[in-house]
Amino acid sequence: MAKKTDSKPAKENKPVKDPKAAEKAEKKQRAKNVDAGPVLEKAAAPKSSSGGKARLRDLYTKTVIPALTKDFGYTNPMAVPRVQKVSINIGLGEATGNSKLMDGAVNELSAIAGQKPVVTKARKSIAAFKLREGVAIGCMVTLRGDRMFEFLDRLMNVALPRVRDFRGVSPKSFDGRGNYTLGLKDQLIFPEIDYNRVEKTKGMNVSITTTANTDAEGLALLRHLGMPFRQ
Repeated sequence: MAKKTDSKPAKENKPVKDPKAAEKAEKKQRAKNVDAGPVLEKAAAPKSSSGGKARLRDLYTKTVIPALTKDFGYTNPMAVPRVQKVSINIGLGEATGNSKLMDGAVNELSAIAGQKPVVTKARKSIAAFKLREGVAIGCMVTLRGDRMFEFLDRLMNVALPRVRDFRGVSPKSFDGRGNYTLGLKDQLIFPEIDYNRVEKTKGMNVSITTTANTDAEGLALLRHLGMPFRQ
């Protein structure tokens, strides 16, 4: 009888002696029954954490829209002007004789805009300028969404203040329909450009397209966003 009583407790104590094995078994079973809930949360996390890219967008939503509504008396929130797109263009006529200049311009514009630019080619042949049709003469990029707001943030708060003897940009560069064009003489004002790798200084045109109907509305929009206009 003693042998039978000794064998029963031994069998009952087997699960108690190894609690780690039970935990491993539970983890395996949970891994098999994983639902889509946690997966969807992990996929949605990067969209919500936009970091510094949404700073100017938040400024527009929380500050600029109420300010413009108060200044111009908009009754519909959709009528408030907004920035639609930003186009950056670099023209290089000298690239017809030196293709390395075009490669450098493409790389520098990619670093500035955070997006790969498109190479622009000549549409007509002009003998006086030694230009043939189809030859690469520049590059351009169009920014929208978060990349547009991120570039405008760097342009207004980092790049333009680095210009020597900077006193503000001209408020007279509007086209009559609320769109603003800014000319930059040097790409080195952007901190993304390495001075030691620059072969030649390149100017660029920055065109800001807005939904404003008048220059006054476009000026107020950009001023509230932080564009340093000359007084």
